[in-house]
Amino acid sequence: MEALFLEEKHVSQKASIKGLLRPLPSETDRQRERAGRRPDRDLPSVHRVQATLTVLLADAQPAIRHGVRSMLERSADIQVVGEAATTDEAVAETSRCRPDVVVVDPLMDEPGGARVITQVLRVAPETGVLVFSSVDDDKAITSAIHAGARGYLIKRAGADQILRGIQAVAAGEGIVDRAIADRLSALIRPAAVQRGYPFPQLSNRERDVLECIAAGKSNTTIARELALASKTISNRVSAIFGKLGVADRAQAIVLARDAGLGNG
Repeated sequence: MEALFLEEKHVSQKASIKGLLRPLPSETDRQRERAGRRPDRDLPSVHRVQATLTVLLADAQPAIRHGVRSMLERSADIQVVGEAATTDEAVAETSRCRPDVVVVDPLMDEPGGARVITQVLRVAPETGVLVFSSVDDDKAITSAIHAGARGYLIKRAGADQILRGIQAVAAGEGIVDRAIADRLSALIRPAAVQRGYPFPQLSNRERDVLECIAAGKSNTTIARELALASKTISNRVSAIFGKLGVADRAQAIVLARDAGLGNG
């Protein structure tokens, strides 16, 4: 756990991957942001997610859970509401606590698997999943993302990175470790051919929403049909626009219909 609290290297901000997940900013970038910031009303939405974010820690290693919990408990904006050491425990605790974010190592039960992510999202679709793993492996990363994880951090990440990752995921944003960002598009691109879906960067829930958008349905109608809150649909729509690289609903409809969606 010593690596959790190592000072981050000062590296220049690289361009985000269009339509995919954005990398964590460097310390230099954060210093520049702070220098030009005005009062809290001007802060980005990721810093104003809600008064207190609830977090569940799911990792087979007690030392990791303890270290992350100790770090998070120093933040007044985050409350750790539970811990889990297995997939079954993670699912049960997620169902019980309904946390905003589950910080999980998907390898705690099965090497190379992402079953825990799928199971967690099945019982709590509105919960954001942030992977926190020691594995920097292409297959593990793509499996986690396709299973529905919004973020993926390597366990060498510093305390500030973990906090920012949790805040981003809770706000509905996608975020990845900087080491992953440079190769993420190359990892996702082959999957498009294998899966046959035109927008593999979207989660299953986002695909359902995009299908409805392509059919010309309003957010209110989509919320009713999918049995979700209107605010949730609004957040999903914003996430879809970002991942597809479109500016508005009209562009999203054109893109989706050109790909054959909205005809059902």
